[in-house]
Amino acid sequence: MKAILFDCDGTIADSAGLISAIMERTFRCHDLEPPPPEATRAIIGLSLDKAISALRPSLDAAMVAHLVEGYRIEYRAERARPDFAEHLFAGMGELVRNLAAQPDIFVGMVTGKSRRGVAALTAHHGLTEAFHVVRTADDCPSKPHPAMVLECCDELGLEPSAALVVGDTTFDMEMARSAGAGAVGVAWGSHSRAHLFNAGAAVVSGSVEELARHLQRFAAA
Repeated sequence: MKAILFDCDGTIADSAGLISAIMERTFRCHDLEPPPPEATRAIIGLSLDKAISALRPSLDAAMVAHLVEGYRIEYRAERARPDFAEHLFAGMGELVRNLAAQPDIFVGMVTGKSRRGVAALTAHHGLTEAFHVVRTADDCPSKPHPAMVLECCDELGLEPSAALVVGDTTFDMEMARSAGAGAVGVAWGSHSRAHLFNAGAAVVSGSVEELARHLQRFAAA
């Protein structure tokens, strides 16, 4: 048995624009100059407190906590809109379903999203049952800490060496490396190919089809 552990935002879900817009509104609501979109894209994958601290290191812990709660309020309000839709990258839903249907593969999610956010996304796209194990920012320390990967492997009864992390950021690659798992990057997310390779990616896939071929080779090895 092997495990393939996917990041969510920037890997499965095309959510960078949404995250940047909500972060901008959150900072403005607290009378703070918002970070530029490219800065927000660079911290996607971290838990909210780590992300906000990285965007504005001068903030004290109390203000970071206020911004975290403010972001969550803004996100819930956005999700409540009748026209809200959090899109997946084309082909990623099908890829996850196909992998989950294989008897020798466990599919998991390791993400900086909240449990509530993951539940809403997977339910909307019919993917809830595809993930055998999930770890979120509500469960573990922020990436690149290895806890998400280690806890998933422990729950599945696997050694980390039997797991592969798929993600779009250096945080995902560093998390995988720290846990002793394999790391595969995707080129359609937040961080560049060069940064992903430098952080430990064995492969960086440029398309969903290329990623699917690599994951099948991993499953068959």
